[in-house]
Amino acid sequence: MFKIYTKTGDTGSTSLIGGLRVYKNHIRIESYGTVDELNSYIGMVNDLAKNEEISHQLREIQDRLFTIGSELATDPGKDVKMKLPDLYDTDITWLEERIDEMNEHLPEMRSFILPGGNIASSTCHVARCVCRRAERLCVAMHETGEFVQPLIIPYLNRLSDYLFVLCRYISHINKADEIPWRARVK
Repeated sequence: MFKIYTKTGDTGSTSLIGGLRVYKNHIRIESYGTVDELNSYIGMVNDLAKNEEISHQLREIQDRLFTIGSELATDPGKDVKMKLPDLYDTDITWLEERIDEMNEHLPEMRSFILPGGNIASSTCHVARCVCRRAERLCVAMHETGEFVQPLIIPYLNRLSDYLFVLCRYISHINKADEIPWRARVK
């Protein structure tokens, strides 16, 4: 029987794919942990949206996030024997196409929009914020010389755009009002 606990992380370290042990607060662990958090929020958005078209899209995205997580969890200094999934330019194009499709149904934005409207779109806004954090962590990792597969940062950037438009789309199909931000200026 497979045991979920190994006790090898009890001293605050964990292994990357390839065997290298690092502390659990290492930026590589933070980055794929944040991608995992994002994946969980996207699962919640899917459960709350209750829309077959959206569900299909979000399941595709969750698959890509597992791909990104496995890339980030791999020791870049090792040739790993196991076959890992790949991210492709077409994954980014796919997001752009979905953004364009949803935008065709949405009114023009005339101001910033406050997060809210309904529970599904509000949760999607949280997912968007977590996605931006994952992107920032990957940028920071790249800037400090840690290897980041070249398509991860553009994918996360486009995914946050997708999630923003999805927030608006979910509000639209549920006939929820978008709440424009009215800056208080004296």
